[in-house]
Amino acid sequence: MPTDPALPHGRPATEVLAELRALREADAPTRGGRTFAYVYDAGLEGLDELAAEAYTAFATVNGLDPTVFPSVARLENDVVGAVAALLGAPGAQGTFTSGGTESILLAVKTARDHARTVRGITEPQLVLPSTAHAAFHKAAAYLGLETVVVPVDPVTFRADMAAMAAALTDRTALVVASTPSYAHGVIDPVAGIAAAAAARGVLCHVDACIGGWILPHLRRAGREVEPFDLSVPGVTSLSVDLHKYAYADKGASVVLYRDAELRRHQYFAHAGWPGYPVVNPTVQGTKSGGLLAQAWAVLQYVGEAGYTALAGRVAEASDRLLAGLRSLGGVRVLGDPAAGLVAFTVSREEDGAPDLSLLLHLADEMRELGWYLQPQLAFDGLPPNLHLTLTPATAGQVDALLGDLGTALVKARGLEPVAVDPALAAFAAELDPDSLGPDEIAGVLAFAGLGEGAGLPGRTAPVLVLLDALPGALKERLLAEFIGSVFRVP
Repeated sequence: MPTDPALPHGRPATEVLAELRALREADAPTRGGRTFAYVYDAGLEGLDELAAEAYTAFATVNGLDPTVFPSVARLENDVVGAVAALLGAPGAQGTFTSGGTESILLAVKTARDHARTVRGITEPQLVLPSTAHAAFHKAAAYLGLETVVVPVDPVTFRADMAAMAAALTDRTALVVASTPSYAHGVIDPVAGIAAAAAARGVLCHVDACIGGWILPHLRRAGREVEPFDLSVPGVTSLSVDLHKYAYADKGASVVLYRDAELRRHQYFAHAGWPGYPVVNPTVQGTKSGGLLAQAWAVLQYVGEAGYTALAGRVAEASDRLLAGLRSLGGVRVLGDPAAGLVAFTVSREEDGAPDLSLLLHLADEMRELGWYLQPQLAFDGLPPNLHLTLTPATAGQVDALLGDLGTALVKARGLEPVAVDPALAAFAAELDPDSLGPDEIAGVLAFAGLGEGAGLPGRTAPVLVLLDALPGALKERLLAEFIGSVFRVP
């Protein structure tokens, strides 16, 4: 506790910490295996404490300049080296980043600059399966690339290899495959996509943010995993989040390139100002060494055998969950989940059409029972679903989850369906999101139950049914305005 009576200060440290603990009480639990999205829990006693101590030891170290803080270079080389050994090829080089979004942003920046300087492309395109993570669209918006979105197979939810190849042009800077895709947890046909890219001289990025650490360890645990990493000809870069199935704290990822020559396009250097010469490998300049240190510590502590055992627990939990879901009437698992992520939809009748209202009522009922399952809305012919992320901590919760799911499904089927007035949906389809003023936006948000001062809704089904009915551009505008209302100083 800080104690210096000679200096004036504000509130007592004990009071400050007590308020922080009280604020956490309203959050979904991050440990215990009942939150099936956003968190990755190894379930290992002492791991959180180890990460916290490692972070504290390096919290004040500035990762901006490894010549002043050489420990940063040592730790990063160790972490990137561990990733390269697991997923790389001889000569692979990479960078530690703050998360999957930054890793993807850097990979897209690298591809854009490579296309510009090596291939002379001035209007680059980014070719994506429709299931690619939204971070690629964010990167394209930030960096000025045109996105070319290719529909996936509607049965398997995997990228369509032939359609992806056909979408490549002389302007394509980068093509993307996911291992797995977040929405459905299925693995795209990496080898075929990468081969098509190589034939056109196009870079190929594998988004392994979720699967990059667990898939090799699943293979070591005896599961069949098709090749997806830099050992696959034509794959030129790859991203893997260590704060997912490597169980580091949030803010730990690596972007990996086939060689240092490609990685150099990622860097930013500037000497045209009167301050110190600037060279930044990442989007961030100044950054705490704490996140790097805690990731390094967790990797060292768990070790290869530990990660293999943890992957086996996830696989076993996935087997039991999938069998249980498939035994429930009206429940359909989407695709062939391969790396801890599962998506399922529900219908009112066996083999019936997915029922969004029922699905969202089910999510609300489960939340009242203490479980968080992530609702995902329909998109481009792909059905709405509930998404679950399995971790070792969920292994002991699968049976309880399935029991509550059966109870909640019966109750949800008895609730009045939630629907959107067709006239309202038709009216919304005619709105121009860019021309809506603040009062109009406030009115729509209020109609949806998200008006100023309303707080977060207790049940989300009415809100999400409305969102599902709106055109994409209007949906995005409302979501941005809603989040803006949440993060607003009184």
